Amino acid sequence: MPSIYVKDELRAAVEAASGGKQTVLYTASGQPSIMNIIPKFNLEDIDPSLGSGVHPAFIVGGVEKRELFIGSYQGIIKNGEFISLPGVDPSVSAPYDSFINAARAAGPGFHVMTNAEYAALALWCWKNGFQPRGNTNYGRSHEATYETARRQDAGAPGDTNNNGRSLTGSGPVSWRHDNSPNGISDLCGNILEWAAGMRLVDGEIQVIANNDAALHTTDMGRSSKAWRAISSSDGALVAPGTAGTLKYDAGTPTGGDVILSNSIVNQLGDSNDDSNSAGSASMSVKNLTAKPGLKVPELVKALGLFPVSAEGMKEDTIYMRNFGERVPFRGGNWNNGSRAGIFTLNLSYPRTSNLTNLGARPAFVE
Repeated sequence: MPSIYVKDELRAAVEAASGGKQTVLYTASGQPSIMNIIPKFNLEDIDPSLGSGVHPAFIVGGVEKRELFIGSYQGIIKNGEFISLPGVDPSVSAPYDSFINAARAAGPGFHVMTNAEYAALALWCWKNGFQPRGNTNYGRSHEATYETARRQDAGAPGDTNNNGRSLTGSGPVSWRHDNSPNGISDLCGNILEWAAGMRLVDGEIQVIANNDAALHTTDMGRSSKAWRAISSSDGALVAPGTAGTLKYDAGTPTGGDVILSNSIVNQLGDSNDDSNSAGSASMSVKNLTAKPGLKVPELVKALGLFPVSAEGMKEDTIYMRNFGERVPFRGGNWNNGSRAGIFTLNLSYPRTSNLTNLGARPAFVE
């Protein structure tokens, strides 16, 4: 198997052109995958309300990592491996486990970008005062319609008659996470992205500890024992179904707003309707509220499941259906308008979903 760190001409060129922000890693079969290098940072450097110490995205298997490698582009499954390349039509229409398996096929360390990693990037962007725009209106930004990308169907920006998906990284600098030519592209819009290591089960928030979802050995199956719930009293990880764990609840019996709670009052769904988002509750993430008297644990904010502050946030939306298992999508897609963004979180669909606006992003940890 070729080394992921082969210092060949392509890798040297990418590192030189990006000033060291990007590199090229090589899969088990030798395919290149272009990645951004994200250095470790501490929670207190983002906001004191997050607690202290390194962000959980940088803790894998109990070991602190000095950096993460995040796909510079939304991923494509090529020759059975999930990789990050510019100027391609990202892979879509495959269920959660298919992307997990294709990422792992690329070799040890490669994985589908986790919810912890998304949260770390979103919080970093928020702290730095820049939240990227993206393809949120059929090949253009709804905020700045003069900002466009190359559509995979060669259609005109804004044409709603066809699929509005765009080629990876073909948008302007303002669609990169740090507003630079070498930032991570398309975290806002274009396609929804599966996020590993977090889920909703009958309304209960469940996670894989820290960033252990990045490990090849972590079982993220529906019945895996690795899933943990979050205690509402102190934020500790506990067995699913433990009394007093954190849940997303519907504000009204017919849906409406989302509330962070330690019990379920209004459940959206029934045993005959477990396949789609019918009856979802939704609201802007910045307006997400907690049950009166509930102190929101630091971990929930660090994982992007509750806002640190409404200040500086856009209208990024949370969608929730608290019946059955729901696996998250992040970012929004090409027709979501203001609802798309780096904090957007969709918990309405099961892991078996295969939608034309749903893909994922590769990542790597050493």
